[in-house]
Amino acid sequence: MTLSERPVIQKSSMIDAPNPLLTSACGDEQQTPRIRDAEQPFMESDRMALVNTVLGPIDTSDMGFTLCHEHVMTGSAGVASSYPELVDRPAIIERAAADLTATREGGVSTFVDLTTFDLGRDVRLIKDAAQRSGMQIIVATGTWLEVPRSFWQFGPDVVSKLYIRELEQGIDGTEIRAGVIKVANDEGGVTERGEVVLRAAAQAHLATGAPIFTHTWAPERIGEQQIAIFEEEGVDLTRVCIGHSNDTTDLDYLLGILDKGCWLGLDRYPGGARNTPGWPERTRVVKELVDAGRSDRIMLSHDHTVFHGIISAEAAATRQRDNPDGYLFISRHVLPYLEELGAGQDTIRQIMIENPRRYFEG
Repeated sequence: MTLSERPVIQKSSMIDAPNPLLTSACGDEQQTPRIRDAEQPFMESDRMALVNTVLGPIDTSDMGFTLCHEHVMTGSAGVASSYPELVDRPAIIERAAADLTATREGGVSTFVDLTTFDLGRDVRLIKDAAQRSGMQIIVATGTWLEVPRSFWQFGPDVVSKLYIRELEQGIDGTEIRAGVIKVANDEGGVTERGEVVLRAAAQAHLATGAPIFTHTWAPERIGEQQIAIFEEEGVDLTRVCIGHSNDTTDLDYLLGILDKGCWLGLDRYPGGARNTPGWPERTRVVKELVDAGRSDRIMLSHDHTVFHGIISAEAAATRQRDNPDGYLFISRHVLPYLEELGAGQDTIRQIMIENPRRYFEG
């Protein structure tokens, strides 16, 4: 579905104007977040009130309008450092700073970057982009689909300690600490190596209280397999978000995930790839979930990135064509359409502001 095929909708107050949700959340102007000292350890009493960002811990009350699943850049582990001629790092930082500044000015306060080590995570680059743009960025530990061969010889008890270190001490020799655990399983279901990663994430969650966010292939109901493993490990399912769930319109599957207590990550917009629904159909499913009384456990995002280091230039151009609005597609198209379908401002505020805050607070 291209933008030219989208439904005709009335211009919303959320387009080309300060985001009213941000104004109502933070007063007349966007407030400067309260950054905690990066050296300050988390106390047990703080766990429910703080979240790590690349610039240090902030109060969850300062998160504001939040995109729960995005990326600044993607690639392969080690490529940017070993083969820097393949990655124009300064150009990526400049582009990311510009895009994130525009996103912040468009009303987004917080951005969850779910790039893991095997997806080319570069926390120093992300920190530079955050400093230049003013965007609050939460980064992830965990493992995507490219499970390092070095992990194959180990069990969850070893891998989990790596995640715990990145949550409690820092990533790649920095003091930048992860705020969420990312894991992934795709077509074909949970593999043997994927299961090790899921169980390691579960153990890291139990040790730290950090939430878990998953990548799935919803058309094959992979989220159910992930949930079964988390249940075996004793995970608090109210701290789990099953991502990419809007790749399907199967309400039985989606409501089943919610019934388990998990969050739904409706975090692939505008969609349409791999014969999945386009963004209008995805948004109508959001409204069906709202009408079913489940707006309290859903979050929206794009899975967008400034730099694609794992797809061809042609594929990246196609993604740009399908989503010229980048990180503001939801604000400019999805939320106005959701309003046209009958969702009120209180519901939209709940989905975009209150739910991400509650997900991180626990």
